[in-house]
Amino acid sequence: MSVTPKSLQAPSPTNLPEAELTARAAAGDDYAFEVIMRRHNRLLFRTARGVIKDDAEAEDVVQDAYLRAWRALGSYRNESRLATWLVRITVNEALGRLRRKSAQVIPLETAMAHDESEIQSLLADESDRGPEQSAMRSQVRKLMESRIDHLPEAFRIVFILRAIEDMSVEEVAQALEIPEATVRTRFFRARSLLRESLAQEMDAALSDAFAFAGERCDRIVARVLARRKTEGRASLHTPPGSE
Repeated sequence: MSVTPKSLQAPSPTNLPEAELTARAAAGDDYAFEVIMRRHNRLLFRTARGVIKDDAEAEDVVQDAYLRAWRALGSYRNESRLATWLVRITVNEALGRLRRKSAQVIPLETAMAHDESEIQSLLADESDRGPEQSAMRSQVRKLMESRIDHLPEAFRIVFILRAIEDMSVEEVAQALEIPEATVRTRFFRARSLLRESLAQEMDAALSDAFAFAGERCDRIVARVLARRKTEGRASLHTPPGSE
């Protein structure tokens, strides 16, 4: 039995460059599109989740977006990265779903027109609701307390008196018997250290935001493939030049 040399074997879809992978998927290669989904699942889920704010519904949005993309692959012209094209489809699908539900959506242009105090008010209103938010606030408080505890003593006492006890610079200077300029310097330095420390915590946490476990990835792929199969291949491709 002859064996095809490795150099002559067709490359696996998992190793194909984006353009060739997309071409295969557009030609009806189910596995090529599965690879596309697995490459972009987390990105699209987080995109949908950012609009919808619900895990289960975000999964539905991603599935619908993939089906729309699959039907339109024949018209995709590589003018932008595939990821960018898929994100655009996902955002449109998510926003369309919100409009159909008559949910309150704050358009980006409107949000940018708000001054910072208005935006902070909106965020504060949202955070005041329910035991879940109370628990979250408790966790944030504990994190802040821990980080304040790690400040050098000279900075820590100034920060507590100024930021927590709301004492004036003059009052703190008198209480600690140090110049007012020293109070300002130590307070500024304490805030800078806290921001740096909290920023590190945020950076570490952001990578885990809207967690996307393997089970969710498999579920989305399986449902898209099943729905595509029931709809039939013919209706899922838009032949090039048919638009």
